[in-house]
Amino acid sequence: MHQNILRNSFQKSVEKHFVLIYNRNNVNNDKIFYHYILILSIDYIYILERYFRYVQLENTDFFKLKSSYSYYLPDELIAQTPVEPRDSSRLLVCSRDGSLTDRIFRDIVDYFNEGDVLVVNSSKVLPARLFAEKIRSDNSFEKGAMLEILLLERCNDRDDGEYWQAIVRPGKKAVVGKRFSLGNGLMVAEIVEVLDNGNRIIRFDFDKSVYSFYQLLDEIGTMPLPPYITERLENKDRYQTVYADTLGSAAAPTAGLHFTPELLDILKNKGVIIVNVILHVGLGTFRPVKADTIDEHKMHSEYYELPKATADAINEAKKNGKRIFAAGTTSCRTLEGSFAKNGAVVCDSGYTDIFIYPGKSFNVVDSLITNFHLPESTLIMLVCAKLGYDNTMNAYKHAVEERYRFFSFGDAMLIV
Repeated sequence: MHQNILRNSFQKSVEKHFVLIYNRNNVNNDKIFYHYILILSIDYIYILERYFRYVQLENTDFFKLKSSYSYYLPDELIAQTPVEPRDSSRLLVCSRDGSLTDRIFRDIVDYFNEGDVLVVNSSKVLPARLFAEKIRSDNSFEKGAMLEILLLERCNDRDDGEYWQAIVRPGKKAVVGKRFSLGNGLMVAEIVEVLDNGNRIIRFDFDKSVYSFYQLLDEIGTMPLPPYITERLENKDRYQTVYADTLGSAAAPTAGLHFTPELLDILKNKGVIIVNVILHVGLGTFRPVKADTIDEHKMHSEYYELPKATADAINEAKKNGKRIFAAGTTSCRTLEGSFAKNGAVVCDSGYTDIFIYPGKSFNVVDSLITNFHLPESTLIMLVCAKLGYDNTMNAYKHAVEERYRFFSFGDAMLIV
């Protein structure tokens, strides 16, 4: 069935161009006609390219094709601001039998039983976007010569200062040895290395007797919102979960943005056990899948911690026949990545680059709470692995038709 979709897509493309060729007799002016033939020749090359790619992909497993995870999404459904209160967002409950139920997020309590475990990611987003002014040789600031710095990861192997790997724009200004001022001189950034991927290693200098690095970052940094959010975020706490407590993420674990302290208390009073993991979300979470077949995609690596208390709670719940709910794909990837490494749920830390897509199994997570994800992203592939491909695509179609809000500040879905 799926390969018929590829075949039909190619045939429609060919038929379209043959119709254009057939209608050439409607063109009376010779100059226009020959220009039209040139255009058709270019189109013919395009058809040949499509054909050879089609032949290559026709024998590829449909679920390995990146294009299989595309869907139609009107721009106006991309949420630009969070809803208030947090738990008033909508919730699409998706069962693995294909049934869909429209609810409000606070109704999620109805789907938990006493003894179930909710695993949340308590990583906190760094205000990692900084704007710096170039420092001249006479130590004055060059007004208007701004450099945008986006912090990615602290260089823990350096002990002679505060070093970070970062993305910078414009890159031509950020050559080795150049210095920049942040926060009207509160901190100085010096470019010390240019990496092969274009990222920079930057050393930050400041008065350590007055500030810690993270105190300064909180004062002068801004939230690194995803590129599809174009409106200004008035309250940067709305890009943090209410339980975030460990700085390190370059993006929010957005499924957790829907929880309020009151909702968490209701769950606890129902007998739900709430535990945490830490996965510091990297900017790789926004990296598009560029390869046509997803098994050619290299997943980004992210640091995680799975505490002993969390491992113990999960193992006890599994022993008693209870379910494990993961709040977000980051919690899910932490649990499944650690299990893949150790063969069991144990106290663990390290880096994971686990890539979950249809055909991969889940060993820990029974139910998943997640937002609606970008087309052709690794995250929608993970959802397809959990819910099933057809069920996922039907759920996304339903969400578009019912005007759900999508992506980071959007609505949620619950897979049960």
